[in-house]
Amino acid sequence: MANSFQCEIVSAEQSIFSGEIEQIVAAGVEGDLGILPGHTPLMTELAPGPLRIIRNDGAEEEIYYVTGGFLEVQPDLVSVLADTAVRAHDLDEAQAEEARKEALKSLNEQQSDLDYTRATAELAEAVAKLRTLDQLRRMSGRR
Repeated sequence: MANSFQCEIVSAEQSIFSGEIEQIVAAGVEGDLGILPGHTPLMTELAPGPLRIIRNDGAEEEIYYVTGGFLEVQPDLVSVLADTAVRAHDLDEAQAEEARKEALKSLNEQQSDLDYTRATAELAEAVAKLRTLDQLRRMSGRR
């Protein structure tokens, strides 16, 4: 069995990553999942959250934030079709925390089901960004 596989991460706007990796960990809608070489083929929906790519015997790790999309596993290729994807380094923690606070405030002041639904989605996205930044911080601390 091979020790790596090809990974492609694309969003509606651009190709984000293309290369050989040893593992990918993604936030699926039913929980986090890790993909290693030889994984059974599957297709799953992604939730907003971190996407970790591990290359070169675990020595190189990159973290991205995706707003959702799909992950497809084929025998020698994993494709991530993200709604939006950005490198975790490009996220603004202060902005994400402010968005979280505003979403919580909106939840408390909601006037209709639409307000509640929108505030819940905004809160989930802000918390997912903060979770991604936390993973980036922990990864930086290991180096």
